[in-house]
Amino acid sequence: MNSALPLVVLAVALVVAVAVGALWRSRQGKVRLAKPAAPAVQALNLGELADHGVGAGEPVVLHFSATWCAPCKAARTVIESVVSQGSGRDVELDLDENQALARKLGVLSLPTTLVYDGDGALLARIAGVPKADKLRELLDSAQV
Repeated sequence: MNSALPLVVLAVALVVAVAVGALWRSRQGKVRLAKPAAPAVQALNLGELADHGVGAGEPVVLHFSATWCAPCKAARTVIESVVSQGSGRDVELDLDENQALARKLGVLSLPTTLVYDGDGALLARIAGVPKADKLRELLDSAQV
């Protein structure tokens, strides 16, 4: 019976690892629509983001990345493709150079994409590589 115990422990560990991996993968690229921010928070964030074109009359896709982040390259490709086909502005910020802003915006992982409408209101945030069709829908809705 003792010889079977390591196999049981290994099987349980494998099942847990697969479940955690599946949960993590299911959350990647998922669009989370933003809740309306309090006016004071909105004004604070908009003041700092105005330097990056947020609130200048056109939608902005703001994404945080880093040179050492492999998925960031895929996110960059998707975002550039979607923005080049329609309207909106692509703004990429390096996490290492913009740590304070990332902290204020609640960026906890890379890549993180924030989509703002032309007035500077946050529409959605996407953790992981965004899906092109979902990002296109967000930008189209920001134009209305």
